Amino acid sequence: MTKRLVLILIGLVLLVPLAFAFVYPQWMLSSGTLPSYHADLADDCFACHKPFRGAASQNCVACHVVAQIGLRTSKGVPLPQSVAKADFHQALIEPDCVACHRGHRSPYFVPGDRKAFTHDLLRPELRDRCSTCHVAPKDVLHRDLTAGCAQCHKPGAWKSVAFDHALLAKPVLEKCEACHRAPGDTQHANIKGNCALCHTPKQWEPATFDHAKHFVLDGDHNVPCATCHVGDDYRRYTCFGCHAHQPDRIRAKHLEEGIRNFENCARCHRNANEEPGEGGERD
Repeated sequence: MTKRLVLILIGLVLLVPLAFAFVYPQWMLSSGTLPSYHADLADDCFACHKPFRGAASQNCVACHVVAQIGLRTSKGVPLPQSVAKADFHQALIEPDCVACHRGHRSPYFVPGDRKAFTHDLLRPELRDRCSTCHVAPKDVLHRDLTAGCAQCHKPGAWKSVAFDHALLAKPVLEKCEACHRAPGDTQHANIKGNCALCHTPKQWEPATFDHAKHFVLDGDHNVPCATCHVGDDYRRYTCFGCHAHQPDRIRAKHLEEGIRNFENCARCHRNANEEPGEGGERD
């Protein structure tokens, strides 16, 4: 076999697939089947594609009138109102169909007929008008917000949220339990009500509690919480666990002074060095 004949055979081997690619491109080059709404184009690849350049958006708008997308089919039939909003196509910077649509459905090369949508395709003045396309969330948190979506969410990543409690209406701001689950540790188990006693909406940690509003923890009173709040029950306290604070002696001394309401010590005694007011509480 001569060298010339070998070259001719190699040329034919290369030429035949190339010829088939032009004559029957749907067999040779297709990345998968078309969806039902494009089924009539299954044998006409060049209706959407340009040779060696792939699909072209200019070919798409030859059939799909941009002003009618989401409102009517390519044949002018009105779409039902139940169809998901698609009229944002009229708000695109340019009709770049292939930026979002693949066209073919194939298990081989691509997962579906659509790509991920990027909000960068929208005109800048419309990127913050989320309600144009999206239905507003109806949960308690979003219902009470006083600002738009862009205050927390970014068009490029919905779940990357920067939330500011200042966006909540004032009556809702202190209702932490509406959104947050109460801590289940022993320190919080018996605390009901206002989280703001220790925490702030801007920062959950560090927490600060101004115990001096109730009793100054100075000197020997700077002790672990459980010393006075037995069993981590912060709704109650007792002074009877230390040195001279014995119930019988306290009872006798206070009754001698005419003070009958002596169970709530901190009502009169604000710290260890301070005597109660004039005569104390005598009711």
